[in-house]
Amino acid sequence: VWRFHATMTGSILNRIAAGALSVGSVFFVAWLAAASFGPEAYATFSGLMASPIGLLIWFGVTLAAAYHLTAGVRHLIWDAGSSLSPKAATSLTWLSLWGALVIAVGFWGILFATGKVTL
Repeated sequence: VWRFHATMTGSILNRIAAGALSVGSVFFVAWLAAASFGPEAYATFSGLMASPIGLLIWFGVTLAAAYHLTAGVRHLIWDAGSSLSPKAATSLTWLSLWGALVIAVGFWGILFATGKVTL
């Protein structure tokens, strides 16, 4: 009997995270290009990326990177032959999902708390 389960969700989200990181790399290249085109271009780009929409984009890229990292660690554990039972695999998948969220929120929390980023 087939049914949808957590490890399927983790696999799908890992692929979505990889795609989001590909899109995020375009923003990173745009940042480098703006820096190379001079102070005016950099100020314009920085202003756009410091807007609420820009910060949401960067948070999404951070979340995608954090999840891709935690899912990679999950796969390393599985490749070592550990946590392959259905219950353990499901638990490890949920840990990777929640761990990524904690990493991303913690990172941005530190950025806001130190004043590096403001709204």
